Amino acid sequence: MIGRVILAVLLAGIAAGLVMGAIQHVRLTPLILEAEAFERAGDPASHSHAATPDAGTPTTGQTESDGHDHDHGEGWAPEDGWQRTLATTASAAMTGAGFAAMLAAVSLLVGLPITRQNGVMWGLCGFLAVTLAPAVGLPPELPGMAAADLFARQVWWVGTIAATAAGIYLIATQTRLWTLVLAAVLIMAPHVIGAPMAPHGEAMVPAELVARFVANSIAANAIFWCIIGLFLGLVLDRTAKDIYAT
Repeated sequence: MIGRVILAVLLAGIAAGLVMGAIQHVRLTPLILEAEAFERAGDPASHSHAATPDAGTPTTGQTESDGHDHDHGEGWAPEDGWQRTLATTASAAMTGAGFAAMLAAVSLLVGLPITRQNGVMWGLCGFLAVTLAPAVGLPPELPGMAAADLFARQVWWVGTIAATAAGIYLIATQTRLWTLVLAAVLIMAPHVIGAPMAPHGEAMVPAELVARFVANSIAANAIFWCIIGLFLGLVLDRTAKDIYAT
């Protein structure tokens, strides 16, 4: 049983990572490179060192690719081209495996199986909780964008994921009115509190470029999560009865 779960997690991670790496290479990396060009043009200090672009990972609003710490002589960083694409794909595969393990753990904990029929739905729920809900307050960032305090963003991000996931669980498993009201409160609470605000200042990156990056990042993550759920469902479907028998 454990072997089947581990196999499902690995396959889901690899499949999602390969697709995400391709999407990143075609749709996201060009936007990141363009933003880095604007950042270097607007920051004279950046001309004193060679900035190496961030390898990139599935974006959830907390991705740090601010362009200021890309190369300070501290270790190796991937160059543009095949090195960056390979690093991005490997990172996406590891991230995908981690998210797949998280979904499998939640499934076992609450006793709701991930099957061939509902795998994509599980993936969409993960997307809503981990990507879309946090992105409402903390959209994916490009180099050159102003950002609030990192710790404050991380606290809000984790809290939003937890509250949204709890709300989705109540909606999926409960029918009583008060539980549905509680679910709505949980989902809305982080946004009523509000995400940490970035300091005001002149942006180095055009708003149109930021909008394109945010839209492409969110769409890419939707595909990423659906593939994770799909492969988990395909692999776990045959053993669902044995896994959830107890």
